[in-house]
Parts: sequence; C-alpha cells; structure tokens
Amino acid sequence: MPGKIGGEKTRLKDEAKQRSSKGRILLEARGVSKGFPGVWEHLILDHIDFDVRAGEVHTLLGENGAGKTVIANILSGFYLPSSGHIYVKGKEVFFKSPRDGLAYGIGMVHQELMLVRPFTVAQNVALGLSDGGFTVPLSRIEEKLRKLSERFGLKVDPRARIEDLSAGEQQRVEIMKVLYHDPEVLILDEPTSLLTPEEADSLFAVLRGMTRAEYGIVFITHKMKEVMKVSDRVTVLKLGKMMGTTMASKTSEAELTEWVFGKHTPIHLERETNRSDKVVMEIQGVHALGAEHRLALRGVSFNLHEGEIFGIAGVAGNGQSELVEVVTGLRRATQGRVTLFGKDMTNCSPREFIEAGVSHIPEKRREAGVIEGMTVAENVMLKDYRTSPFSSSGILRRARITEHSKELISNFKAIVPDLWRTETRILSGGNIQRLILARETWRRPRVLIAVHPTEGLDTKAINQTWNLFMSLREEGSAILLVSEDLDEVMSLSDRIGVMFEGEMVAIVEGKGANRAEVGSLMAGVGS
Repeated sequence: MPGKIGGEKTRLKDEAKQRSSKGRILLEARGVSKGFPGVWEHLILDHIDFDVRAGEVHTLLGENGAGKTVIANILSGFYLPSSGHIYVKGKEVFFKSPRDGLAYGIGMVHQELMLVRPFTVAQNVALGLSDGGFTVPLSRIEEKLRKLSERFGLKVDPRARIEDLSAGEQQRVEIMKVLYHDPEVLILDEPTSLLTPEEADSLFAVLRGMTRAEYGIVFITHKMKEVMKVSDRVTVLKLGKMMGTTMASKTSEAELTEWVFGKHTPIHLERETNRSDKVVMEIQGVHALGAEHRLALRGVSFNLHEGEIFGIAGVAGNGQSELVEVVTGLRRATQGRVTLFGKDMTNCSPREFIEAGVSHIPEKRREAGVIEGMTVAENVMLKDYRTSPFSSSGILRRARITEHSKELISNFKAIVPDLWRTETRILSGGNIQRLILARETWRRPRVLIAVHPTEGLDTKAINQTWNLFMSLREEGSAILLVSEDLDEVMSLSDRIGVMFEGEMVAIVEGKGANRAEVGSLMAGVGS
C-alpha cells in the first residue's frame, strides 16, 4: 500500500481496538483464515480480525473477491473456518451450520433471494423453522410477522404471495425471515443490489431503527455513497487481507477508494497502436431487463473496433452480465440496437451470433460454458461438430476430432484423463476454463467476448492467456473484455468503459488510465 495508507495503519489499528460507547461486542472473529484446497493456491481469507457491536452498523467494503461474503458466511455458520476463532459475547463458539448461527443469535440475509415464489410470506418463514414449520399454525406465524413489520417499519403483508411482490418487498421478506428467529446480529450481503434508491433509503431507515434497538448490523456493499450514509465503522478487505478499520465519520469516499483499489497503476502492456477505424460492433442506447424484471441496462452505447481490446470495468451486478448476454444473443434488448459488421443483430439468436463470427467465453463456465455430462472431446466440438473437417455428411469424424482435441488440450496445458471417457463435470474449474479458452480462440475469431477469462488460472496460464489476447488483437480480432480484476482490465485494454448501475459512466484510453479514478467511477464516485 502507499506510504500514506501504511502510515495510517497504526491509527486504524488503535481505533479498531477501542470499545464503542454504543455497546459491547456481540460477535467477533479473531485470526480467521479460509482456504479451499484444490481450487485456490492462496487463502481466500488471511488472518482476519473483525467484530460487530450492539447498536452499530459495521460495513465490510472491498472489491469482488476480497473475501467479504466468505467472512460473512463463516460468521453465520454457512462455512467452517480453516483456522481462527469465533466468539459470541466473549464466548468461543463452533458453528457447524447456519442453524447453529441462528441459535446463537446470528442471522444472515444473502445477496441472492431464497424464496419459494408461489408461497406466501408466512409459508416461506415456516419452511425455515427447526420445529417443523407446518406444525405451527400459520396464523401464529402471521401474527408474529405483523408485529415485527410494525416494530421495524418493514411493511410486509404476511399473507402476500412472493410472486406478487416487488424486488424491494422480497428483500424485506428475506430480512423478516431472519428477524423471526430473534437474532441480535444481522448480516446483510449487498442488500441493495435489487433495490431502487428510494427502497434503499427505506432499508437504511430500518437499519437505523434496529441499531437504536441495540442490534448489531454487518453491512456488505461496494457502493461508497452507501458506506458513508449508513455506517458507524468500516473495515476494508483486499484479496483476503484486512487493510484497516476506521470510524465512518473520520474517513472519506476518496480515502476508502484508495484503500480498496490502491494507488499503484498496473503495467499497461506495451503494444503498437492497432485499432482500426473499422467498427466491428456498435451498441446504441441499449436497455435490457435483469432479475425480477428490473431495468439492468440503461441506454448503454459504445463501439468496438477491429484490432482493439475494449475492457469493461465494474463491480459485479452493475449490468456487465446483462450487456454480454445482449451482445451474444442470450438476453433480449428492450430498446436500442446491436450492429455487427454493419448488420442489425438486435435480439438475434446465439447461433446467429456464432455464425457471424462471435466467440464467447462466458461468465458461468460450468452452467454456460460446457455441458458437464458430456465428454471433453464432445465439449471441444460443441460449436464445430457440423463443420468440416470434423464431420462429413452428418457423420462425426472421430479420429480428426481426437487429433484436434489433443492439440488444443496440450496447447492450454489442461489436465484431462481421457478425451472420450472423461465427463467434463469432474474437471477442476481451472481446467474447464482452459478447455473453453481453447475452444473459443483456436479459429482466431473476428470478435471475442471474454468474461473473467483468467478466473481460476495460475500465474503461468494467466500470462499465456494475456499473450494470446494480444496476439489475436494484432491479427485484427476485436475483443470485448469483461473482468472484475481491475489490473487485468487496465493492463490489456486499449480503451476502458466503466459501468455503474446499468450505465456506461465513462470511457477512457487504456494507456495512462488512472487507477484511482477508474476505481472511483466503479464505486459510484465521480462521473
């Protein structure tokens, strides 16, 4: 970290040790670490110290992959720590499940809604009762929910069906599900991701009411304005390590942004200017709906040129996924146009995009990148099984497919026991990513849409992938790169577009781009 931040660490450490006048420590993690053997080469969490006190909102802030959700899952019993200790009111506890967490007064509301849509609010609450929810009269559950709703101003009708509620109302239901168990600590993971600004303000008012009632709130967010609006204390995580804890009243958006994203500027890979005047893909005023039929893209416009890498930076959930789905035929645009090589491709099918020369490295590799029940060789052929030299008169040429698959697997150093007998589902995430990279790039595509292309890869494979992208660029490929790794975006991109809340808030030249400014835009600071 920069000298300024290093100099601040003593002050931050001292402040973190102070006991808040608002109340005692309800929940504490000491030296907590977490690793996932066989998946990651480093710890997801590295000796984290964190606590939440009665009557406060303690915010966890950091980039995607910083470890915020992992520590929240450990504190609530969803994950077991690899090492370290958890204390509730000073007593060490050992959670084996979320039910244990609830028994000790710790409840977590996850980012993804976990509701049965045809059921009522009360029926969803009943599903989570340890004593057999449907043996408890619904009328009793409904009565308790009404009292909780009145107490905290949540405005939830216990008899309403989930499918008839807005996203904001469903988020309140998730909170009610936890409050029903009378917790003392409430952990909220990105709770405003589906809310309008007005609904978010209503939620903040609810949280303030809860702190006045001596609840402890852990609030996870990536939005700086929310941090400053709702927090008493803020802890910043970066790559699984603690960067510091401070009182929200004694910091600023600029300082927190620097802690999260750092000051250093990634090396912009040296390259000759190769961007052609030829526009390969043009996105004009695209709108699209996302989860719960809410507007996820709001008038996004930009051009992708031949021979350039256009990087999109943004914290997950700001419209990048929906944008990629629109430009690959996986999601309909409700407004605007997508033009490819001068042809209107708006709302064309994925097959039409593939046949037009678009390759796609998807965000969800297991769900959308491969068919897990098929063999490795079959997955290599997913887009080429109908073309020469891999088939003739509708008959697959097994020998040619084997030769081709071996070559791709070897080039990308994927570990595959048997091409025709190994089902892809048993491969590690990194090997599946290598398989997808090989399949999508071997034809030297005219357009490559790459989402988190190096996720799960080791350093050597990352460098190989970066070099491959630079080689494709030099040959004239147009690459749309979407990554949550800001270093990757800034190192590879000729231009960088920053997305926030469904809008393209800025487009800057990659060379000379300022990391702090890009980070501020990603966090919703500046314009």
